[in-house]
Amino acid sequence: MGLLNRLYRAAGSLLRPPRSATPRPSRRRSPRDATPSTVPAGGAAAGGAAHSTIEFTGPLPALEYAPRPDRHADPGEVVWAWVPYEENDGRGKDRPVLVIARHDGGYLGLQTTSKDHDRDRADEARWGRYWFDIGHGGWDSSGRESEVRLDRLLYMPSAAIRREGAGLDHHRYDAVAAALLAYRRGAGQ
Repeated sequence: MGLLNRLYRAAGSLLRPPRSATPRPSRRRSPRDATPSTVPAGGAAAGGAAHSTIEFTGPLPALEYAPRPDRHADPGEVVWAWVPYEENDGRGKDRPVLVIARHDGGYLGLQTTSKDHDRDRADEARWGRYWFDIGHGGWDSSGRESEVRLDRLLYMPSAAIRREGAGLDHHRYDAVAAALLAYRRGAGQ
């Protein structure tokens, strides 16, 4: 049974019906092992590397759901942070990111999108991008369904996070954590 099929069966009614595609390792043009992105002068993350979100490829710390109503980012919450584009050319945009763990004085997270990648799943997989449905929540003022990107784990220093958007419930967080772990096992990370 394919990796995603097992994941969907385990997650049960929170997810859409199983897909037949099995995640393959990401085919990026060049690996980025936590290399700081260049931040545009005056951009949302102005202030240099201390405020920069970077791609993280190291081992995952323990993933534990831990939101608290304390005005600080916690695992299970969606926050807004500046995220560099994959080209790592200094451009990026402010976007919602699901915090999945605390790490090294900052946070690890997965970027979210309201674009439905179910329709272009094969094309996205061809480019090494894998998405996981998380439903809707307070991070999107229009109430649109969202997805997180499993193949691009981000490290965000505390200073890179601008505000909290909302939180996932425990079940959805656990489903994302299981999907991320399954993806990383399948990708050999």
